[in-house]
Amino acid sequence: MRAVVPGSFDPITRGHLDIIARARGVFSQVVVAVGRNTTKNYLFDPDERLALVRAAVADMPGVDVEPIDALLVDFCRDRGVSVVVKGVRFGSDFDYELQMSQLNRMLSGIETVLLPAGHEYGTISSSMLREVAANHGDISPFVPPTVYAAVRRKIGY
Repeated sequence: MRAVVPGSFDPITRGHLDIIARARGVFSQVVVAVGRNTTKNYLFDPDERLALVRAAVADMPGVDVEPIDALLVDFCRDRGVSVVVKGVRFGSDFDYELQMSQLNRMLSGIETVLLPAGHEYGTISSSMLREVAANHGDISPFVPPTVYAAVRRKIGY
């Protein structure tokens, strides 16, 4: 069975990679859907985010990366995928993802599996890491080396 792990991945973190790897442990194939959220300000453009995600999952068999420019339910339906996997860190993540999962199920019948974040990554988010990096803090423990280098180049330090 195939599953989709959607996100904006700006940038992709070790927490994201943990969720993707754990999803791959449950499902035969995982499609990482790199999308846009109209409420977010991005550090990386869509092509850069796709390239960084592809590099980060290159050694994960059974994991593909695709852009998503439509509704998640349409993306899944077009690929014959009936399960979405989302990582959750806190109660606020759960509340939001529960609402989204109910809407997605009503729209299309797609099921959502929520995976709790691993304890070592449960307190980080891409937006927090962008803020730390913008102030020249060291985010290297939280992102793959290729992502760390890309963030440093983008921010200019």
